[in-house]
Amino acid sequence: MSKNFHRHTLDLLGHAILSGRYAVGASLPPEPLLCEEFGVSRTVIREVIKSLVAKGLLFTGPKVGTRVLPDADWNWFDPDVVAWQAQCGLTPEFLKDLQELRRVVEPAAVRLAAERATSEDIAVIEAAYAGMKKAVEEGGDYVTHDMRFHQGLLQASHNRMLVQMSKALNALLRTSFEISTRIKDGPKNSLPLHRAVLNAVIAREPAKAERAIMVLIEGAKDDIDLVLSSRKKLPMVSGMATPIKTQAQPKTMSKAMSKMNISKSGAALAKNH
Repeated sequence: MSKNFHRHTLDLLGHAILSGRYAVGASLPPEPLLCEEFGVSRTVIREVIKSLVAKGLLFTGPKVGTRVLPDADWNWFDPDVVAWQAQCGLTPEFLKDLQELRRVVEPAAVRLAAERATSEDIAVIEAAYAGMKKAVEEGGDYVTHDMRFHQGLLQASHNRMLVQMSKALNALLRTSFEISTRIKDGPKNSLPLHRAVLNAVIAREPAKAERAIMVLIEGAKDDIDLVLSSRKKLPMVSGMATPIKTQAQPKTMSKAMSKMNISKSGAALAKNH
């Protein structure tokens, strides 16, 4: 029960900080007031404060109390920090930093994946791609499968540091994928780009795989730029992935498209092998 109190209070206070309720440099209320506000004991409040200090959101010290640190000090690889930011609303700066990080990390990881991926790695990525394709064709949770696709690529690099980074990148990438999913035909248009990356990895062509992932990343950037240029309020990302909906297609058209996709995929694989 105490863990539930801690988790709930941590989420509430963390969200309050990222939403700007407590401004940078401002002091948090004294412990008794926080206990009253959140309905928990001093022990819980103290543990929550320690957690937020570890995440870089707060600083505590003698004579200065507990103060909110600038966002440059926050641990942006912490899934909680990313989740709170997503729930409060994404910012242009956050999305810009994310895109730059992807350009640095993913192309290098995909090159290694094309050199080192095992048959088990390929199977995992193939399964993720199949889930994405099914979501596009039938509707459903595209984002979760998209995340598994990119996680699979990082895992297939067989670089321990990149594999560890995949865990930290998980929450970051999800924010980008959520935006693409909400754009009309976003998942449908990105699906062949994912296939191109996978085909290059299967064919053991590192340079081709790197080029393919860069096209995919730039496509995501275009989606984000489209949202930013619309001047609409940036979306808040909840704890659940946004399912996509598809319009029913005539069966004859669906079959024709299915055959076309299969033939294209088979031709690509035959060419690569």
